[in-house]
Amino acid sequence: MLRRWSVMLPVLIFFVLVGFFYWRIVMMERGDMPNMIPSAMIDKPAPEFDLPPLLLEKAGLKTADLQGQVTLVNFFASWCIPCRVEHPLLTQLAGRVRLVGIVYKDKPEDARAWLSRLGDPYKALAQDRDGRVGIDFGVYGVPESYLIGKDGRIRFKQVGPFTPEDISNKLVPLLAELQK
Repeated sequence: MLRRWSVMLPVLIFFVLVGFFYWRIVMMERGDMPNMIPSAMIDKPAPEFDLPPLLLEKAGLKTADLQGQVTLVNFFASWCIPCRVEHPLLTQLAGRVRLVGIVYKDKPEDARAWLSRLGDPYKALAQDRDGRVGIDFGVYGVPESYLIGKDGRIRFKQVGPFTPEDISNKLVPLLAELQK
């Protein structure tokens, strides 16, 4: 009896996993995409914050800095592999939108070294050492970016790294609309 269960249990587990994966594929075909996490913050004002600068030659960042011009706020960290993948795209994007960075739960010296190696496309750089501002924005993990309209309201949220398709299909059309 024990021998029969030792053979049947792996087969049963296999079929349960196949069923789960099949269910997820069906749900994704219906539009249930786990990476498309809706944000309760869309169309709401950016949260109140005042963060210190990461670099002495650049200003920190506070809520008032997000008023008056369209701004892309990028939460990143030196320990984040997807942030490294996204970084060249952000560097290219910096000429089209005011890009500001918030270093999320990272050591300042590590973030400075990371930017020194990869380049610094940010107009302002701030430190969120304890992650409080990230929590207020609704950050699930880095990288995460928020497009803020001239009125200081969050208009778009990108969970995970930008891809060229995300930029051309989602961000650029929204930028054109918001920068009018």
